[in-house]
Amino acid sequence: MSPVGSAPRTAVLLCGLLAVTGCGLTSGSPMTDDVRPGSVGRGRPLKGAELTVTSKDFTENLILGAIMGIAFQAAGAEVLDRTGIQGSFGAREAVRSGEADAMYEYTGTAWITYQGNSAPIADARRQWEAVRDADLSNGVTWLPPSALDNTYALALNRANAERYRTRNLSEVAVLAGRDPDAVTLCVEGEFANRADGLPGLQKAYGMSLPAGNITQMDTGIIYTQAAKGSCVYGEVFTTDGRIASMRLAVMEDDRRFFPHYNAAPEINSATLRKWPRIADVLAPITAKLNNDVARKLNARVDVEGEDPHQVALEWMVAEGFVTSRAAARHERRGQGGS
Repeated sequence: MSPVGSAPRTAVLLCGLLAVTGCGLTSGSPMTDDVRPGSVGRGRPLKGAELTVTSKDFTENLILGAIMGIAFQAAGAEVLDRTGIQGSFGAREAVRSGEADAMYEYTGTAWITYQGNSAPIADARRQWEAVRDADLSNGVTWLPPSALDNTYALALNRANAERYRTRNLSEVAVLAGRDPDAVTLCVEGEFANRADGLPGLQKAYGMSLPAGNITQMDTGIIYTQAAKGSCVYGEVFTTDGRIASMRLAVMEDDRRFFPHYNAAPEINSATLRKWPRIADVLAPITAKLNNDVARKLNARVDVEGEDPHQVALEWMVAEGFVTSRAAARHERRGQGGS
């Protein structure tokens, strides 16, 4: 892991190595939502701005990217949508380099993965402050964080919860030592290799699982396989709506290994100097985001099969942040109206 301040260099190298897989931003399309200011964007403070919004490629970050882009449009900006970048480094490097202007990023990811620290900071506010201060020299400015704290966890289905009686990760480690075959994991490739993922987790809890007990797969499949019991424990995100819908039992991180992953706007510093009202536009929206909101929005996509951008737009309208005739029509159709 790179020391603090050299994460951008690592990101550049990774993007160079992974260029054929789409690490960088090579395409995008204009956001064309028919939105007007509600409680945000009054006076159109971003009129004349041309802003590129990016995100990672998982449900919650896609929704957050859409929320940000919709807010910018309501405030008068022309917005290019380059959300859905695979992995963490691509979107991050795009904001740092100025290829994109803004995204919602997670404080724990920045602290561990980009800034090269090994130990999380227990207090969420101090974690954000440390990330903010370290990234100023990288040309990235962090705006105040939300209460949305999307950290990692391990979860299992109810049958396995009854069978193994584990309630926290310490008990999972004891089970792994007593009966290694009982602890099989389904995890993402990124989690399998990140310092704030499986390698650090095993070290913190004194586990040493055989490689054959660990299966790497896409995020969505993990939930299905854990629900089926094909793997005993699955890596999950604590704000994911599928935890409740699939009745998974989440293991407590009793040693507090995982960092806080509070979502916060990460803005290219040059962009923010040019358009400082970005902070005013995003502040009330960020203040409204929390884990309950995230679970509900995520479930609409991952459980009910809705489109992330439409979910974001309808939430923005429902909260009064923006107005949209198209969203109102869509909502009436969903309720059986004309």
